Amino acid sequence: MNRLNIDSDYLQHFLKQLFAIPSPTGYTDPIVRFVTLELERLGLEVELTRRGAIRAVRHGSRRKGARAIVSHLDTLGAQVKFIKDNGRLALVPIGHWSSRFAEGARATVLSENGGYRGTILPLKASGHTYNDEIDKLPIGWDYVELRVDALARSREDIDKLGIEIGDMIAIDPQPEFLDNGFIVSRHLDNKAGVAVMLAAIKSLQDHETVTPVDIHFIFTIAEEVGVGASSIIDRNVASLIAVDNGTTAPGQNSDEFGVTVAMADQTGPFDYHLTRKVVELCKANDIRYQKDVFRYYRSDSASAIEAGADVRTALITFGVDASHGYERVHMHALRSLAELITAYVASPVEIKRDFEQKADVKGFTRQPTRKARQNLSQDIENDELSAQE
Repeated sequence: MNRLNIDSDYLQHFLKQLFAIPSPTGYTDPIVRFVTLELERLGLEVELTRRGAIRAVRHGSRRKGARAIVSHLDTLGAQVKFIKDNGRLALVPIGHWSSRFAEGARATVLSENGGYRGTILPLKASGHTYNDEIDKLPIGWDYVELRVDALARSREDIDKLGIEIGDMIAIDPQPEFLDNGFIVSRHLDNKAGVAVMLAAIKSLQDHETVTPVDIHFIFTIAEEVGVGASSIIDRNVASLIAVDNGTTAPGQNSDEFGVTVAMADQTGPFDYHLTRKVVELCKANDIRYQKDVFRYYRSDSASAIEAGADVRTALITFGVDASHGYERVHMHALRSLAELITAYVASPVEIKRDFEQKADVKGFTRQPTRKARQNLSQDIENDELSAQE
C-alpha cells in the first residue's frame, strides 16, 4: 500500500477555519492569504496569479510530467442587484444555486464601509400579514430580498450605510460537525476539497514522501462561475486531478462514504487512463470507492481543457447530499480522498511519453478493443502450444 495515514483532527480543524472565512467568487483575497500562509507553514513553495489563484509546488524527482491536484477556494454567494425604495436589497446569485435555498439564510453584505449583517427573505415573509399567500409566492431570485440589520427603511438609509449596487454578499455556512462523523453545512463545495488537499500535503510532509515528479497543488478562485483552472496550469503538468463534490441523489451512484470517481460530466468523459489509474489505486490501497456520471456538472478540469491545456484529467469527489444547498458529507469520504491523493502522487509514472508535450507514436497509450482481446486469446493459445511442444 502507498497510501499514508491522514490526520483527521487536522482536516476537521482546518475545515472549520475555512468555513469561518467568507469567500464568494469575486471576494477571495482573505481566504487566499489564509491558505497561502498554511501552505508556506507546511514547507511548500507558493506563488499566486495576479487575481489570486494559488500554485504550491512540492518538488519530486523530476520537473517534466508533473502532476497537479486542484480544488477551488470560492463558493456560491450573491450580489446586490438593486436598492429598493423600502431599503431592502434585490439580489442576483453568484454561481448557480436556487433561491429556494437562499430563503431564510443569514448573510453579510460586504460593503466598502465594512460588513452588514442581514437575512434573505421571500417578498411575502409574514404569515400573519399574507396568510396563505406566503405559500403561493413563486420560487426565484426575483421573489427574495435581503433585509439589512440596520436602520435601513429607504434607499436614502442604504446610501448612508454605504451599501451599493454590486456589493458582494457572503452566505453563512452554518456548519455542524456531528459526533457520528457527519458534517452538515453550506459551502462544503468546495471548502471540504481544500481541507482534503491540505491534509494530504501535511501527511506527505510528515512522512517525507518522495514523489517521482513534481506535484502542483492548485487552488482556484472562480470555479463557481466557470473560470476555474483556466490560467494556472504550468506547461510541465501532464495530468490534472480535480477534487470536488459528488452528488448523492436518486439516479446517482455517489456516496457520502469513500471516494466517488467521476467517469464523465457535462463536458464529456474524463481521461481513460488517468481515471483507470485512480480506480486501480483505490483497489490496491483498500480505499472504498464507487463510480458515477454527472450530467449537470463541471469542475476545474473543464476550464483547464477549454483554455487549451493538453493534460489528462480526472475528477475524484466526496459525495454530498443536497449539493449547492445545505450539504452533508461524512468524514470517511474526506479522509478517503486525502488517502487517495497520497497514494496517487507517490505512485510510479506509467506513461513515460507524457514527459514531453509532443512525441511520435512510440510509447503512446493503448485502450482495449475487441481485436485486442482476440489477439490476447491467440497469444495465450500460442503459448500453450509452445509449452506442449
